[in-house]
Amino acid sequence: MSGSSKSGGGFLGLPGSRVGKWLVLVAWIIATVVSVPLGAKLSGVEKNSVTVELARGAESTDAADAADNFPDAKISNGIVVYVRDSGVTEADKAKAEADRKAFGDWAVGPVQAVSTSSDGKALSVVVPLDSNTTKLPVDAEKVRDRATGDLPDGLTAKLTGPAGSSLDAADAAKSTGHVLTLVTIVVVAGLLLYTYRSPSLWLLPLLTVGFAFALSRGLTYVMAEVTGVTVDSGNGIVVTALLFGVGTDYAMLLLARYREELYEHEDRHVAMKIALRRSVPAIAASAATVAIALLCLLAADMGFNYTFGPAGTLAVICGFIAMTTLLPALLVILGRWIFWPAIPRPGAPLTGRRAKAASKGTVWDRIGTRISRRPRTVWLTSALLLGVVAFGSVGIKTGLDDAHVVTGKPGSVAGQELLAAHFPAGRTKPVIVISDTGAATAVATAVKGVDGVAEVSAPKASNDGSRTMVRAVLKDAADSPAAVAAVERIRTAAHAVPGSNALIGGPTAIEQDKEIAQAHDRKLVIPLVLVVVFLILIVLLRALVAPVLLMLTVVLSYFAALGISWQLFDKVFHFPAVDIQVMLMAFLFLVALGVDYNIFLLHRIREEVGALGHADGIRRGLSATGGVITSAGAVLVATFGALTASPQTAFIEIGTMVALGVLIDTFLVRSVLVPALAIDTGRKFWWPGRLSRLTGGPGPVAQDPAPLSLVDSAG
Repeated sequence: MSGSSKSGGGFLGLPGSRVGKWLVLVAWIIATVVSVPLGAKLSGVEKNSVTVELARGAESTDAADAADNFPDAKISNGIVVYVRDSGVTEADKAKAEADRKAFGDWAVGPVQAVSTSSDGKALSVVVPLDSNTTKLPVDAEKVRDRATGDLPDGLTAKLTGPAGSSLDAADAAKSTGHVLTLVTIVVVAGLLLYTYRSPSLWLLPLLTVGFAFALSRGLTYVMAEVTGVTVDSGNGIVVTALLFGVGTDYAMLLLARYREELYEHEDRHVAMKIALRRSVPAIAASAATVAIALLCLLAADMGFNYTFGPAGTLAVICGFIAMTTLLPALLVILGRWIFWPAIPRPGAPLTGRRAKAASKGTVWDRIGTRISRRPRTVWLTSALLLGVVAFGSVGIKTGLDDAHVVTGKPGSVAGQELLAAHFPAGRTKPVIVISDTGAATAVATAVKGVDGVAEVSAPKASNDGSRTMVRAVLKDAADSPAAVAAVERIRTAAHAVPGSNALIGGPTAIEQDKEIAQAHDRKLVIPLVLVVVFLILIVLLRALVAPVLLMLTVVLSYFAALGISWQLFDKVFHFPAVDIQVMLMAFLFLVALGVDYNIFLLHRIREEVGALGHADGIRRGLSATGGVITSAGAVLVATFGALTASPQTAFIEIGTMVALGVLIDTFLVRSVLVPALAIDTGRKFWWPGRLSRLTGGPGPVAQDPAPLSLVDSAG
């Protein structure tokens, strides 16, 4: 077959043209050369994640900002605790004193004298360190190494406090970044290799994702510099997972369509132009849905959510552009041999799985046939199953304590436990009380009288003398319910002092305000995302019934994933709660990505319905897309599943829930529930549109999705 005007033209067909493919490649090389050095500057505009992720507009956040105006604003205390169960010895005291003097090499202020616990079993040293996010982990590690080295037999030493927690967080983040990158590349490469059975083709999606990643980092830097949008290094890991996931998905959908056309057209340029014309609208609609859903996070109060919106949107856009320009250009440049050994050619004899699919039909042919026999029974059974599983989310708890932020027991947590056993439990994370200097004495007196306060520090004046700060050490651990109650009492007492203009901050208050902000975001952002996605579906499908049914299936899928996940977290992983970020992040990904697959499916169904009629078009659309969407779903599961290799509990929970949700959506909701609903609803599925207006279908095309299906490959 030869090309025609229908083969695509203009910008959309540029990567598939004989000259355009080279122009696209050169443009991407130039863009990457420019983006890499810009991306290297990104760390210079990233804000301190400890501050930027706080609840926007909350009192504790205002207190953190006000604390920057005090002389010790750039100080993060490390607390070294030494413990001997039988009681500390003179040798232990000598070790602590020698360490105290050595700590001065890294401290930014005087290192206080060694403190002995009232039970005589523990010693502690407070080391003021530079809070610069780059310098702090380095200095904290030196303090830890000095404290834990050359210990007398029987003496235990741990570094805790804010500096110790920062060191453990930096270690966990570094491990997460390395593990995520390695696991993602290995697992995704393995799935692509298994799916395509080609020793070379699998490299192209990963290579293209790499180009998209470089571009997204460069553009993120430009966005931060030009617009002043806050960039948070803390969400970089999730952004990377999102880019790998959606980018590889888009690549697989384009590859499947291009491969179909190669069996029909002798000229690969014509094949690519047609593939782009038929696949890019669905991919663009998908990318737009995810991007707009992410932008809904700009309405969030939680700092992490707010900063993730623009960064995630930019990553999705870069992934979309790369997969619809660079990838097709590379495919056309390299030619058909990239599919070796199963090179698609017009009139090629049917062999292997293609022959089996032609004679017996694919798995998706058989699934579609069985669904069409009893569609109502199928969708009712599927919906009931998902509903039952969703009940597993009853009793879910949110908010992790310090001991479960990372898996295992990091040094700062072990140190906190030792410190709490021998000193006031809240010493590592005191409450910060900032007030106008004129009312400072009255505020300090009021705070001292609050139940739950163990001690109050000497007041410190701000740089301009207008404000005064005291630190209140709580009797209970900073992450305990008793500490939360004590902070509320401190707030009441300090605010009651006339003219105090008091601000209450510190770790306990921060976590309290973060939970309030996260609850606000769930109540606001979730409905907003649902409305936005629903409106997008109405525009895309030019219908009302179909979007309503699709949104119901996506929400049901989310709650089913939440139910299974909570049971796993509670009964298998033994996590006491779900991190406050997880429910909203997982909802955003599952709704946006779940709608993604429905868009891919229904875009193809609309094509086929226009030529074959409603029921036959649905079966044909399922058959044509089942393999590639299943494979794309498997890659997305692997991408987010890689997060479970992280030592950080929040990433484990996000990865688990999104992976489970994508599995449910790919293998049950999109492949069974949605087709059954569409068939059972009949032509009303497209109401108020009319079936006769569903045009644009190409009619029957080469049936060859099998080589791109993990299900069929396994079969």
